[in-house]
Amino acid sequence: MTFTKTQFPSGLRLLGIPLKGAKTVTVLIVVKTGSAYETKELNGISHVLEHMMFKGTKQRPTTLKIAEELDTIGGEYNAFTSKEWTGYYAKADASHRVKILDIISDIFLNSQFREEELNREKLVILEEMNMYQDTPVKYIDDVTEELLYGDQPQGWKVIGERATVQKLTSARLRDYFNKYYTAPNTLVVVAGSYNQKDLAREVRHYLGKQSRQLGRSKKTAVVERQTGAAVSFNSKKTDQTHLKFAWRAYPAGHRDLPALKILNIILGSNMSSRLFINIRERHGLGYYINSEVEAYSDCGYLAVKAGVDNDRTLQAIELILKELRQIKEAGVTAAEINKAKEYYRGKLALSLETSSDWAFWSAEQEILRGEVKTPEQLEQEVSAVSAKDLA
Repeated sequence: MTFTKTQFPSGLRLLGIPLKGAKTVTVLIVVKTGSAYETKELNGISHVLEHMMFKGTKQRPTTLKIAEELDTIGGEYNAFTSKEWTGYYAKADASHRVKILDIISDIFLNSQFREEELNREKLVILEEMNMYQDTPVKYIDDVTEELLYGDQPQGWKVIGERATVQKLTSARLRDYFNKYYTAPNTLVVVAGSYNQKDLAREVRHYLGKQSRQLGRSKKTAVVERQTGAAVSFNSKKTDQTHLKFAWRAYPAGHRDLPALKILNIILGSNMSSRLFINIRERHGLGYYINSEVEAYSDCGYLAVKAGVDNDRTLQAIELILKELRQIKEAGVTAAEINKAKEYYRGKLALSLETSSDWAFWSAEQEILRGEVKTPEQLEQEVSAVSAKDLA
């Protein structure tokens, strides 16, 4: 796989991913900002801004107009906000590449942020907050990162708090937009079938007027402080208890991350993993049990997450910790390591089957690390992991 990278004089970056024979094309525009770049009083503004980008431009004055143009060509489109990056994308038949680039660029550069639309959208976002709070399997992720990182940007919710969201104004959104949505802070990713020379010209045409100001491209440095075990309890009437354990680990690009990925697979990434077999299959304590690795640009962690029978929560905790102690004391077998490596290769292939898969996967690497490694390079890193690396 060959990636093409172009940097325009404005600082805007273009990442092209040619997929031979692809019938679709994905255009993804990413800006390097999210909740980890916010101040306390503006917590949630990145997410609110993302919502407002579909509310109308001068050329396409309403949400309906934007949706109709994309729906007419059978396009798939959406946006997302995370702690470190925010993205806007559209995917369609490859023949509509210029059309979706035009629409997504217009949304990205020319959204109007009308006060009446903002006030209405705040109500939608407050209901989104309610949805997350009523969904423990998702809400526990926010609780975990709050416990890990505390009262600093990395520990704040992406969606923000009710009080801060309700105070946001159109003027605040515009100021934030002007500060972060600048060319040096923006990455355009196009994956699928296209001509490289045409693509660079098209991107220059549609995004050439973007502000060249440097903006603020550095997030607030994460402060890692912990002197002992920390626990957070959240009481809610449910038929199941949700647990999440987390241990500080490595940021994206760290040399030990491949080894952690292998350990994670062995521990709880699939239906033959140690935790799944022990917690679910042997003891029937819950429906879901898994482990996961989260790697941000300057911090990361390994986590174990489960939903278990309310009456047997302590038993589940004891068994999870026992499994972890066994790995720490006795290590893992060569057979487990080899199986995990093959699992990684297989899952990587399955995760890159479509143009949108390639776009998101590549953008995350470029934003978090400043480089994109090919699947082959990542496979080589994982293949080099030994039992010694996991000790």
